[in-house]
Amino acid sequence: MTLTLPQNSRLMSKDFTFGVATASFQIEGANTEDGRLPSIWDTFCATPGKVFNGDDGSQACDHYHLWRKDIDLIKSLNVDAYRLSIAWPRVMFEDGTPNPKGIEFYKSLVQTLQNEGLKVFVTLYHWDLPQHLEDKGGWLNRETAYRFTQYADLMTRELSPWVDYWATFNEPFCAALLGYEYGIHAPGLAKPEYGRQAAHHILLAHGLSMPVIRKNCPKAQAGIVLNMNRSYAASDKTEDQFAALVRETLDNQFFIEPLLKGQYPRLLKDILPHYLPSVLPGDMALIQAPLDFLGLNFYTCNHNAYDPDTLFKDVKRGGDVEYTDIGWEVAPQAFTELLVNLNKQYDLPPMYITENGAACADQVENGEVEDKQRVRYLNSHLNAVHKAIEAGVDIRGYFAWSLMDNFEWAEGYSKRFGLIYVDYETQERTIKQSGHAYRSFLKERS
Repeated sequence: MTLTLPQNSRLMSKDFTFGVATASFQIEGANTEDGRLPSIWDTFCATPGKVFNGDDGSQACDHYHLWRKDIDLIKSLNVDAYRLSIAWPRVMFEDGTPNPKGIEFYKSLVQTLQNEGLKVFVTLYHWDLPQHLEDKGGWLNRETAYRFTQYADLMTRELSPWVDYWATFNEPFCAALLGYEYGIHAPGLAKPEYGRQAAHHILLAHGLSMPVIRKNCPKAQAGIVLNMNRSYAASDKTEDQFAALVRETLDNQFFIEPLLKGQYPRLLKDILPHYLPSVLPGDMALIQAPLDFLGLNFYTCNHNAYDPDTLFKDVKRGGDVEYTDIGWEVAPQAFTELLVNLNKQYDLPPMYITENGAACADQVENGEVEDKQRVRYLNSHLNAVHKAIEAGVDIRGYFAWSLMDNFEWAEGYSKRFGLIYVDYETQERTIKQSGHAYRSFLKERS
């Protein structure tokens, strides 16, 4: 199976960046080694009933020790770039002083990536808040935004020569809402007011740190990564159309509108005022700091019916619909629509698709992994990006999620997103059919 795009597609040009992505807690392991402090995800994993099968990130893919071999695998896929995240608890002690061993790990990693000719995309926060900050209120505490800025200052100074792109946060929606509003991710709190206030403090931390990154890394690009799904109404009924609008506003516009327009959606003031966070004077101007790029993560879409208690509820679409192993609808047309709609609504900075991929029920048979669904998924979604570019959206790159199977948060090790299969007992890596298809596709570019 192959990946195929029109020959004139901008994606086929060498100036379009292709990469693979990972996150620190999901792959590194070594969660007590070399002075690394506990994170909220270590605590969450140790709480019975929170993570599938009681799994944790103590070993994961053991990338902390196997990173040189993993860079060889990255190189073998013919990609241009690697997107990684830094574990805040690994590089900074509780009193704010640097952890030299943790910093040296990342310094060696990014130096080697650069030496191998790869562009380096670094995300400062991919959900692993130090537990000692959560003990003081976490993202509900405004002070955490200022502590994040100190952390951002440290890491951008230390790694400046070897990083091409800095993202402050990965998916504020998940960090704030899944962790503080729905309670299904760390730290496991569950109140709408908590989720939105946590989100505001995360966006504030982003805004506070952008000038710091620019000062320390004048040659690098700086931005943020949002995740979005396309929200549809379950029917043509007015109430279902309204439900989809509310979902779109709460999930998507709540995060992009402050960044690009310096305000939270006005709709909420009239309909859901308790979803509006407490904002201090000057906050929105900070949050609206100019972006060099916007990262977008996309996986699926959702369909919404009206609910008198919650205003919207998820419903499954009828008909011949394909789902991945995690239960997400395969909807490449929704990807194109989302991108085109955003481009109409906002004056967007250059965009990178920083995550896109599928969980499949992968198995090794005779030394191979035939993940045909993932190949189809990648092919259809790459073509969706092509169509968005043809419609005028300025997209500069695409990162497959993920480089390899890993700890999939509340799903533990039960879901596999990787282009590379990981045997967690032996740590053996096997490139899947999708990885081979991605590699062959990238080799054909002119």
